[in-house]
Amino acid sequence: MVILVAMPRTAPEPRRLGRPPASDAHDTRQRILDGARAAFAEHGYDATTNKHLAVAAGITTGALYHYFDSKFDIYVAVHADAQERVYSRFTHAVADTTTFIGGIQAVLDAAHEMNTVDPTLAQFLGAVRVDMQRHPELRSALGRHARRRRGFFDELVERGIETGEIDVTDRERAQSLVRAMLIGLNDAVSDDLTAHRLAVEGLKLLLEGKLLKPVD
Repeated sequence: MVILVAMPRTAPEPRRLGRPPASDAHDTRQRILDGARAAFAEHGYDATTNKHLAVAAGITTGALYHYFDSKFDIYVAVHADAQERVYSRFTHAVADTTTFIGGIQAVLDAAHEMNTVDPTLAQFLGAVRVDMQRHPELRSALGRHARRRRGFFDELVERGIETGEIDVTDRERAQSLVRAMLIGLNDAVSDDLTAHRLAVEGLKLLLEGKLLKPVD
């Protein structure tokens, strides 16, 4: 006769605390950045709380600290992510153009496409300009991204000088005009897709010399 002996059950291994598995961490981190971008765009840096950020990402407030040490760190990471998205798209847009006007028009079209797909990008970058004025520490941390932005558009201006579209004596005027044009497009009409599209169309016509007619 065989006697069956019941073996004691092994207690399940307790769930380990700490960072989540790498397979989930990337998706969760991106979800935090996407939600935080919308929260910062709506409330600004000062009024955005960790609760806002956690709710936007669909996680607990405590879970935020698995990925970032502070709200400041989240803001800087959101800005880096937004800049990478925008300027990767702009770089791709101008790759097949050979003139200054063609490059700027491609950038304008790309800006409208991005604003149509995800308006929080433009809204956040508009809010950044306000937040940087109020917080010198943010201005210092985000300065390297400003250099990338200036470098991108300065290269387009240099292209225009090489093609003869821009006189070399107008280099700084052209650089300032391009920055004012893109910042104005972002801050003035990014919250209204129809107005944004019309502004893009108007700027493209202006660049081609078709919008305004000289008065005798």
